[in-house]
Amino acid sequence: MSLTLYRRDGCELCDEAEALLDAVGVRDWQRVQIGWFGELAMRYGVRIPVLVGVNGGELDWPFSATEVRDLLDAGAGEGQP
Repeated sequence: MSLTLYRRDGCELCDEAEALLDAVGVRDWQRVQIGWFGELAMRYGVRIPVLVGVNGGELDWPFSATEVRDLLDAGAGEGQP
């Protein structure tokens, strides 16, 4: 997957982030529910939704369509010599 969206159920901002990904035309992404406890909750809990690229770059909400495209472009060369 080229992008990972960390989110929680019932999060309206997370729903908006997903709608933005759809509007930008991003199809290659993964949804990760972080829950309320554990490592992911500690890392992302107060920042959700958080979009992470394959290069490790992170965008906290609110992020724009331009920022999403930049994150995709930053990871476009990953895995290539």
